[in-house]
Amino acid sequence: MASQYPPRSAMPRFDANGFLTEPELWDEQLAERIARSDGLAPLTPAHWKIIHCLREHYRQHGAMPLPLHHVCHLNDMDRHCMEQLFPSEREAWRIAGLPDPGEEARTYMM
Repeated sequence: MASQYPPRSAMPRFDANGFLTEPELWDEQLAERIARSDGLAPLTPAHWKIIHCLREHYRQHGAMPLPLHHVCHLNDMDRHCMEQLFPSEREAWRIAGLPDPGEEARTYMM
């Protein structure tokens, strides 16, 4: 009888800074779990706009947009949408399931 659990290699892992080490394992359920564990659930449509925009930018460029709040403009949202929706830019990046952006980029995350 086959196990009902995914193989251990398919389980999402996080680094010492709390970032997903394998972004390809991310899905919306994982995002909800991260948000819930950090006291930010449920995620609203506005949250999802930002999350998907971050993921798409990372997919296209391999890095975070600088300044990170530029995603508000890209989504026709108030320029302070990041502060309004997430406790920090770091939190938005984590929930989006993206890997550690590096020490220098982390310093820019509020």
